[in-house]
Parts: sequence; structure tokens; C-alpha cells
Amino acid sequence: MTRWIRVLASACATALLAVMTVALGSPAVAASLVEVTSFGNNPGNMRMHVYVPDSHPTSPAIVVAMHGCGGSGPGFYQGSEFASLADRYGFIVIYPTATQSAGFGNCFDTWSDAAKQRGGGSDPDSILSMIGYVERTHQGDPDRVYATGSSSGGMMTQHMLAVHPDVFKAGASFMGVPFNCFAGASDYPPGSSRCTGGSMDRTHQQWGDAVRQAYPGYSGPRPRMQLWHGTGDTLVPYSLLRESIEQWTDVFGLSQTPTSTDTPQANWNRSRYANPSGTVQVEAYSIQGAGHALPQGGMALYAIQFFGLTTSQTDTTPPTAPAGLTASGTTATGTSLAWTASTDDTGVTGYQILRAPGATGDTFTQVGTSATTSFSDTGLTANTTYRYQVRARDAAGNVSPVSDTVQITTEGGTTGACSATPTVQSQWGNGYVIQPLTITNTSTSTINSWTVTFTLPAGHTLTGSWNATVTTSGQTATVRSVSHNGTLAPGASTTSFGFQASRPNGNTALPSGYTCA
Repeated sequence: MTRWIRVLASACATALLAVMTVALGSPAVAASLVEVTSFGNNPGNMRMHVYVPDSHPTSPAIVVAMHGCGGSGPGFYQGSEFASLADRYGFIVIYPTATQSAGFGNCFDTWSDAAKQRGGGSDPDSILSMIGYVERTHQGDPDRVYATGSSSGGMMTQHMLAVHPDVFKAGASFMGVPFNCFAGASDYPPGSSRCTGGSMDRTHQQWGDAVRQAYPGYSGPRPRMQLWHGTGDTLVPYSLLRESIEQWTDVFGLSQTPTSTDTPQANWNRSRYANPSGTVQVEAYSIQGAGHALPQGGMALYAIQFFGLTTSQTDTTPPTAPAGLTASGTTATGTSLAWTASTDDTGVTGYQILRAPGATGDTFTQVGTSATTSFSDTGLTANTTYRYQVRARDAAGNVSPVSDTVQITTEGGTTGACSATPTVQSQWGNGYVIQPLTITNTSTSTINSWTVTFTLPAGHTLTGSWNATVTTSGQTATVRSVSHNGTLAPGASTTSFGFQASRPNGNTALPSGYTCA
């Protein structure tokens, strides 16, 4: 073990020197790296440094850039190109410093049970706190969060995207390993590890299952993955690139055969794996002859191109506020909004719809988005007053001032037509099943169809339903009967409808506000 640690330290130092001498050097930047000492929950006892370029959009993207074993956040800032690219393209870079050792210095925890569970503690939770700090303090865009790193940082990149697919949009892993490659702390030191010992070989389904089991029930979009490895790397064997490819292509349900291959630069062999619509979801680079010394010059640029951050992000001019907001067609449970388009020098990409209850007071919260100049809000409560505002967002992430406010009051609704009574069939840490949702005709005449609305708690997502047509708008779900269960005689009920939902682990809230019409 002692001999291997000396070899690791020597290899890391040699790799860092090689990287810094390939036309990298210190970033030629105007802003400076700043340490943040109070960024929130920090079970990993990590340090945080952040680089905020002088010029950036109102809501900038966030890149988490992670060092290798024995390194530090400031060292990775000095030895990589991400800060200079942040100046050029207007994103914020977080540089965490790991303090976990597992027998040697400053490695990100990708081995412990705590790190492999959502909310389990250790380094992943500390990194999430850093992201939250940037979102609160610098208005970082929660929809454009990315991870990258070298060696231990590359391992942590794949780890974070597996455990927290709802946080990250994409990742670029340099010299990393697949998620759950390390079985525990005793398996971690790469010199004696089954993971990095050179013989790791699992099926693509086994690798994919490991990712799916990290967040059971998750049905949202998965972050895209870019993988880099040198063919001459013996410290973290090149063969692990193949295992990582197998893992992430299986997660996306892609073929193990690339959809395209090319050589973007000399000695860079790239394989791309795209879905049927042509979107590249996994991308792998084999760097011919390279040892444990990535990223080299120019590679960081390819990473942020993969992230989609190389369009001009330095424009900080927000769109104009939407004008002429109106509401029409208001019923007991919904209303239709329309407004005049905003203007912007980089192009408006969409609108955010905000709603507040009552005629005065209370906070406006986002209830939906629209790519056009109209929006239908559903699931409202009968005989209730609401206020609406709209704001625009452009291609650079800038957000406009809000529009004028429009106020509506929903109609009184139909009293006593039907009722909806939920029954919790089962629930677990991050999900539950409502079965049945009993619909009863409480009127004195037969009804031929019914519509139920209810509100999902924040962070909850419907993952399945049966025997009804279900649509969602924000956290509001609207359920409509189908042909075989819509007709109910007076006093009759149907128990055929139910649904399953996911929720943040430990959140015990359940849907509320059931109404039936």
C-alpha cells in the first residue's frame, strides 16, 4: 500500500505538470477565485472555491469542476482551462476540495454507502450545498448545472450524475470509472482495488441497473455523459472506459455500437451514441498514447461544447417585459392567459408563468412555462381569486422584468356533482401509490363523465397511472374519466383509477386539494 501511494503521488504530480505545460498555465482572467466558508450543509467537510466571471448573464450556468486525488480546488483552477472558458462564455465554476482520504490524500468519496444514497451525507451532499449556494447568491440557473473532473474528480462526475440525475444536465468525466465500481472503503485504494485492478468486467445491464437503483422510481430525463481516457493509462486502466460506455449507453437504452466515429484532433478517437432523433447522449474519447494526464489543452473546450455552453453567454441584456397580459375563458377550474411577445437581442426562448392566490399579498410562484405567448392554467379552486404575471427568458439565460398583473376569480362550480376520495395503498422513502382514488356521484342524476384535479407537493412527480387520462401543469394534475368508468348513476362509485408518484427521499407529504366535477 505504501509503495502504491508513493506511485500515485508521483503520477499525480507528473500528470498535473504535464497538463499545466500543455499551453494551460494560470488562467488569463480578470476575476478571481474566491473561497466560500459558509455554503450550507457540509457532511463531507469539504472546502469550496467559486469563480464568477466579470461578465455573465442574469442566470448563468454552473459547472462543478473536481480535482484528482491529492489535489485541491485552487490547484484544479490553476491547472485547467475552465476559468478562462468561463470568462469567454459566462458560466460560473465551482471548485470543491475533497478531504476524504481512504488511505491517501484528498479523494472524492465514491465508495461509501452514505455517498451512494440520496441524502445519505458525505461529499455528494456537500457538493449539492455548493450548487445551492451559487443558485441563491449568484442566481445560478438550476436547469443548467454540469459536472466535470479529472481522475477522482472524473469518478465523482459519473457518481453525481447517477445519484442526482435531477440536478445535472450533463457531465464530462476525465479518467473516471463507472458508478458503483468501488464496493466500499476497503475496495477504494486503486492499487489493490477490484475496480481499478485491471480486471473489472460487468455486463452493460449490470452497470445500468446500478445507476437505476441509485434513484429508484426516477423517470425524468437523464444527464448526457462525455467520457475521456488515455490508451496508455495504467493508474486507472483504459479498459474502464469500455465499462463506463456500457453503463451509460444502457442507462439511455442505446446500442453498444456507436452511431458515428471520427477523429476531431490528432490522436483523439471519438465515438458517439445517439438516440433515434439524433441527439448524442453518450460521447467517448480515446486519446492515443496518453497516460494518466487528462484533461490536456483544448479538451475543456470540447467538454463545455458538449454541455451546450459555447454559444455566446456574455450578453447580460434581459428581454423586455411581456405586455398586454389578459385572461379569458375562466371556468371553475381554469383560465387562459395571453400576452404580447417580448423582444431581445439574443432571442426569447420561453416564458415563465407566475401565480399568487388572493387579490393582495402572498408570493408569486412559477406554475408553468410556455414557448408561445399563451398558457392555460388548470386545477384551480372554484370561487377563488388568483393573480398572474409572466416573464420572458432569453438564449443567454437572462430573465425579463415581470409583466403587469392580471386578476381572475373562478366560477362557483357545480356543487355536489361528485366527490374524489384517495386511499394510500403503499408508500416508501421516495414514492407512493394512491389506489383507489374513489369517484362517487353525489348528485341526483346520472353523470356521463368526471374530471378530478389535485395538487402534487413540491418535488413530487407522477410516474404512472391507470384507467384515466392524466395531464399535469406544474404541480397540478388533471384526471379525466375514460369510456368504461365515466358513467355513474346517483350514489354509484368507481374504484378503478389509481396512480404512482415519486418524491424526494424522506418527504412524507401527499397530494391534496382533490376536487371533482
